Amino acid sequence: MATPLSDHDKRKQISIRGIVGVENVAELKKGFNRHLHFTLVKDRNIATPRDYYFALAHTVRDHLVGRWIRTQQFYYEADPKRVYYLSLEFYMGRTLQNTMINLGLQNASCFLDSMATLGLAAYGYGIRYEYGIFNQKIKDGWQVEEADDWLRHGNPWEKARPEYMLPVHFYGRVEDTKDGSKWVDTQVVLAMPYDTPIPGYMNNTVNTMRLWSARAPNDFNLRDFNVGDYIQAVLDRNLAENISRVLYPNDNFFEGKELRLKQEYFVVAATLQDIIRRFKTTKKGCPGRTSFESFPDKVAIQLNDTHPAMAIPELMRIFVDIEKLDWDTAWDLTRRTFAYTNHTVLPEALERWPVELMETLLPRHLQIIYQINQVHLDRIASLFPKDMDKLRKMSLIEEDGIKRVNMAHLCIVGSHAVNGVAEIHSNIVKTQVFRDFSELEPDKFQNKTNGITPRRWLLLCNPGLAELIAEVIGEDYVKDLSLLQKLNDFVDDAAFIRDVSKVKQDNKVKFAQYLETEYKVQINPSSMFDVHVKRIHEYKRQLLNCLHIIAMYNRIRMNPSAPFVPRTVIIGGKAAPGYHMAKMIIKLITSVAEVVNNDPVVGNKLKVIFLENYRVSLAEKVIPATDLSEQISTAGTEASGTGNMKFMLNGALTIGTMDGANVEMAEEAGEENLFIFGMRVEDVEELDKKGYDAMSYYKKIPELKHVMDQITSGFFSPKNPELFKDLTEMLFKYDRFKVFADFEDYMKCQEKVSKLYQNPKEWTKMVIKNIAATGKFSSDRTITEYATEVWGVEPTDLKIPPPSEPREAIEETARALKKM
Repeated sequence: MATPLSDHDKRKQISIRGIVGVENVAELKKGFNRHLHFTLVKDRNIATPRDYYFALAHTVRDHLVGRWIRTQQFYYEADPKRVYYLSLEFYMGRTLQNTMINLGLQNASCFLDSMATLGLAAYGYGIRYEYGIFNQKIKDGWQVEEADDWLRHGNPWEKARPEYMLPVHFYGRVEDTKDGSKWVDTQVVLAMPYDTPIPGYMNNTVNTMRLWSARAPNDFNLRDFNVGDYIQAVLDRNLAENISRVLYPNDNFFEGKELRLKQEYFVVAATLQDIIRRFKTTKKGCPGRTSFESFPDKVAIQLNDTHPAMAIPELMRIFVDIEKLDWDTAWDLTRRTFAYTNHTVLPEALERWPVELMETLLPRHLQIIYQINQVHLDRIASLFPKDMDKLRKMSLIEEDGIKRVNMAHLCIVGSHAVNGVAEIHSNIVKTQVFRDFSELEPDKFQNKTNGITPRRWLLLCNPGLAELIAEVIGEDYVKDLSLLQKLNDFVDDAAFIRDVSKVKQDNKVKFAQYLETEYKVQINPSSMFDVHVKRIHEYKRQLLNCLHIIAMYNRIRMNPSAPFVPRTVIIGGKAAPGYHMAKMIIKLITSVAEVVNNDPVVGNKLKVIFLENYRVSLAEKVIPATDLSEQISTAGTEASGTGNMKFMLNGALTIGTMDGANVEMAEEAGEENLFIFGMRVEDVEELDKKGYDAMSYYKKIPELKHVMDQITSGFFSPKNPELFKDLTEMLFKYDRFKVFADFEDYMKCQEKVSKLYQNPKEWTKMVIKNIAATGKFSSDRTITEYATEVWGVEPTDLKIPPPSEPREAIEETARALKKM
């Protein structure tokens, strides 16, 4: 007997039928059965859940193809200015449900999603990594990395484009000839593109994300090899293809590895060839030699961090060496084309490539960088004569110790716009990190506060809340998140308060069941779900949270009968494989969890869970169930954060420092509606001048002393009392992020959290005020600002015709494939 549908599922089914029509539902079923039979060669007797997923994915993709083709045709015919977003780290998350939402069959990477929704002619470019960020396993409390073989079963969304395979050159030498410089005797790797459709929300726009995969060329001559050499030559192909083998973990720590530099150049070299090909083919009325005069009027390239910075010398190489433009013209075009987004203020994270490595791998590019630097320094010297210190600080080449190329300086000099990703971050970029550059060109520096797509981070992951909001303010907020401010009219509405609270509780019960299944820990769904999920790093201060957990544990142990607001503390995130301190933080958290969760005195008052293998799909489960969002980095260290926005949109309250986007969240919602604690940026600066003395806090705060003594004595590691010595030594002697300095204020702030949680009505009213204030944090707003203030394009409701009738589709497909 079939399980009866819940009210939620009935509403969902009705809404899907209402959007796509009863005929389309029948068509979806027909397509599903066809793909199961003909594409996967399975019947329902032997099909697995994965087969059903693939059949549905192929069916949904069928609905995209007509729109995808028409979008590319429209761009070819209308020839709008195109935006190219270069990133080495695209995380797409669950493509199927996101695509179904945007097509209207059910409710992408945030920026690409918004570009399509806003009708921008935009393309995302990156690397098609064979292995993504590693899968994290927790064994005996330690992180263990396993390969993320995400392509093992294929990817139904991507379309290989071998006809657009492009050569990328490495190594070699530079020859100076009468016709200019030539890069010769290079090793060639081929870049094979794979395209993924990026649909806009409820419109006919479908943009393209093109990811490059490395392939070895086949041009070795078999006659020159004996059998052994031939086999070795085939095996050596792997060396070339390693370029797209694995994604480097982003650990905010720069490692100058040759493979990483190869990856960075590989993606920009292939992408720029593709961009110029498209520019030439859509340039009408220019027979013969292409004029590049209009290039910046037709092409905007956004460098997402410094990883694609080699695009600047590469475009100069193409203009000067291949297209034979003079240097000044080429440089003017290049600077007007590029814009750069900075993502970090931590000095150890800024890329600085050794000159020796670049000279070996990309000799012509190093020459071009030297020439860019010479012109740049000549200008500085003319403006600030005899100021050698300024020349040194602003040079693209660092001379201290090993000579290195400062990639952030290259990006700033080679771009017409530079932005940070939150107001506080952009101010630090201007006044501290790149102060000399911003004083020289103040108009170049901007702020573009990050945003998130409400399609994925509300409709997809929290349909109950999304539907509840739509019931009271309508559905238009999905494309205009500022409409959420209408919820302020319902802050005192008893029925709405009750419904918001019920949605949260339903999400908590569902997630508690997941946790009990996965972690074998009994969870109290009425407890406060206190969540801290993000990459494990010292500056994000998971350690501060851990000290608070131990302090709560001690309070319960000291007086078990005292009132205590029950909490389930959930921490998750990956440590970069080579980041020892981050791995020790994970081990401490899991060791504390082992003690707390098994102490009968504590019972269900306090539970600690370390979420294994935190990733997008797990975020979609935990974020809707969260009561309290931990955003506790040291003021002045977090660029922006987007997790903070996702939690806020999904009805969590924030405990945080005035750092990153927390500052603007407090401005939007009112500081009284967040739990703000700790030092501000100016306090941190003052403490740095005075000198941070961790021991003084240890001596004057008894609760902190007790906690640290437990860790130091081996209370949480009885088999190895010195296990956490590296952590405790760091906290006492060289903690750059000043955990102890904020401990006392953090504890007091957490007490305020517990007090409010005891009043569910007032807690939920604050939740509603927070949701109502999230309008600013839509990636649609972010992309609109980039479009108008950086790229020089206007968001439009493109009148792209709907897909053609099936009988016309074959002809359209043939025409459009030539233009993509």
